[in-house]
Amino acid sequence: MKKKIAILPGDGIGPEVMRETLRVLDCIEKVFNHSFDYLESEVGGQAYDRYQSHCPEKTLKICENADAILFGSVGGPVAEQQQAKWKNCEINSILKIRKHFNFSTNIRPVIIYPALANSSPIKNSQSVDFVVFRELLGGIYFGRHERTTKDNQKIAIDESYYHENQIKQIAHAAFNAARSRKKRVHLIDKANVLATSKLWREIVMEIAQDDSEIELIPMFVDNCAMQMVINPAQFDIILTENMFGDILSDLGAALSGSIGMMPSASLNSEGFGLYEPAGGSAPDIANQNIANPCAQLLSAAMMLRYSFHAEEEAQAIEKAVKKTLSRGIATRDIKKEKPASTSIFIDAIIEALS
Repeated sequence: MKKKIAILPGDGIGPEVMRETLRVLDCIEKVFNHSFDYLESEVGGQAYDRYQSHCPEKTLKICENADAILFGSVGGPVAEQQQAKWKNCEINSILKIRKHFNFSTNIRPVIIYPALANSSPIKNSQSVDFVVFRELLGGIYFGRHERTTKDNQKIAIDESYYHENQIKQIAHAAFNAARSRKKRVHLIDKANVLATSKLWREIVMEIAQDDSEIELIPMFVDNCAMQMVINPAQFDIILTENMFGDILSDLGAALSGSIGMMPSASLNSEGFGLYEPAGGSAPDIANQNIANPCAQLLSAAMMLRYSFHAEEEAQAIEKAVKKTLSRGIATRDIKKEKPASTSIFIDAIIEALS
């Protein structure tokens, strides 16, 4: 297998966890006799320093010529968000890329590894293993945003918008994933209040009626948030709209014990994908060799699975992560006493793969 991968390390811890992840992909190359061509480019503050743009045309062209995109993280310190280098950095970089390639389906697995059960805030958490399917291009994030004044009162308007095909596309993706799992989909909405949620429920229930193999369970988003804390093991596939998915997937990340454990994939209708950690750039710990590389590494595993259809290789990385954690090797966000450095952790992953 020969594949071209666009590598966008970005800011903060992005470059170091990306560098360590590429060490693992180099190992996958050797063990499975593959060939990966890394096409590296700048994004975020890193790109702004050179091009005065958070996502220059050069970066988009490199992504267009690749078979998949492996993305790091973007953004700078909170105290510097109004500086030109960081202002609207995410909007002008990762959101721009999502829109450019029509990445409509976001997939975030939530797994509590047995070795990390004590790190999870949830009791009896070892059976937690579900996947959040979040629609990425609709909803309130992509609707009209307006600030105005009326009768000397400040007014803000954020418009949420969905059309039928957006819902159908991600619903079919979620149902297809459910067939190889527990054949159960929770549809998360607020259909007792919102017109967009009523449309979501109508469309997804129509799809479910034609697919007797899958059990569909509608649930209001506020109840879902509570159930994810009380009994997260009940979930297998969660299907939801953009903003709800954004919030619930971050809650899911907390269940695992560290957001540094959570990967994600974003796919378009042609199957082209972008793979990135769910967490941020964490500039406060950058360049200290202490960041957790798992989310970036597991994102690479998702790339192998979804873009390259290399299931054995993806599982090899996932099993290596599980084995390494079971040996008590973990970074400081998980293990407070005698934590491993970023590079030492990846050394152990490569040892498990070799």
